[in-house]
Amino acid sequence: MKTDRIQSAAPKPHEITPKEVYLNRRQFLALGAAGAAAAVLAACASAGPGAVQPGQPTPTPLPDELNSFEEITNYNNYYEFSLDKQAVAVLSKDFRTRPWTVEVGGLVNRPQTFGIEDLTRLFPPEERIYRLRCVEAWSMVIPWLGFPLAELLKAVEPTGSAKYVRFVTLYDPDQMPGLDMPGYPWPYQEGLRLDEALHPLTILSTGLYGEPLLPQNGAPLRLVVPWKYGFKSIKSIVKIELVEKEPETLWSTIAPREYGFYANVNPEVSHPRWSQASERRIGELSRRPTLMFNGYAEDVAELYAGMDLSVYY
Repeated sequence: MKTDRIQSAAPKPHEITPKEVYLNRRQFLALGAAGAAAAVLAACASAGPGAVQPGQPTPTPLPDELNSFEEITNYNNYYEFSLDKQAVAVLSKDFRTRPWTVEVGGLVNRPQTFGIEDLTRLFPPEERIYRLRCVEAWSMVIPWLGFPLAELLKAVEPTGSAKYVRFVTLYDPDQMPGLDMPGYPWPYQEGLRLDEALHPLTILSTGLYGEPLLPQNGAPLRLVVPWKYGFKSIKSIVKIELVEKEPETLWSTIAPREYGFYANVNPEVSHPRWSQASERRIGELSRRPTLMFNGYAEDVAELYAGMDLSVYY
């Protein structure tokens, strides 16, 4: 993996545009091109396994602007609360994220249960600016806080028979009204191949825009895999399990023809019901071309060498 190149592009804390600036669109635009270049890191820059120290040269920004805090926290897919993206924030506002534990086990030598405070202490969060591409053909650019999933997995020491990682979301009907909807095999489950999980771009997020995650964004812990469609980035994780066989996932169980296990962003392969060639960036009026692997092809394409990417994964 090209970890050296990835690390060199890691965003610096001062390169995140302040939340207040993005909440005032006119104020941001007034900064002009020069000010914007100084304030915003290339939103599609590949972040590495460690934060870059202050004083290093600032990378040249690319065209993608960060979505505002307001957009990111008020337009959310989270079916455990509602099918209405703009209702999730209201319905989840009292969701309890403390106390919270995450069980990490399966085919490992050192199974452990971590409190969320343990995770942030053991694996201090760093800033990662990633594109988020939804399978529904809309997208955002989000400044996450998080840590590489690889660090957590190495701490529990996967055995040689571990080939996949299975993730499970909290199941709590008292807090999650959407769990009453029929036809969904709750709790939400997702999975990655082990090499995908160990890739430096794969993180467990604990926050965004410098603040802890809000419930609607998957608090207190969610997966972020930026080259895959957003439904792979499971929210409110309570269990991580190393397994030998490809795990079942909620969406591939419901509709395997439409939502495959891999779900890599591929503009050349249409969803059975719509094209994936372009996307609508939230906050913009026009559509933009979708990039292969969501713009991270240089970093992740080697993971799929020899696979037939013309089928819908």
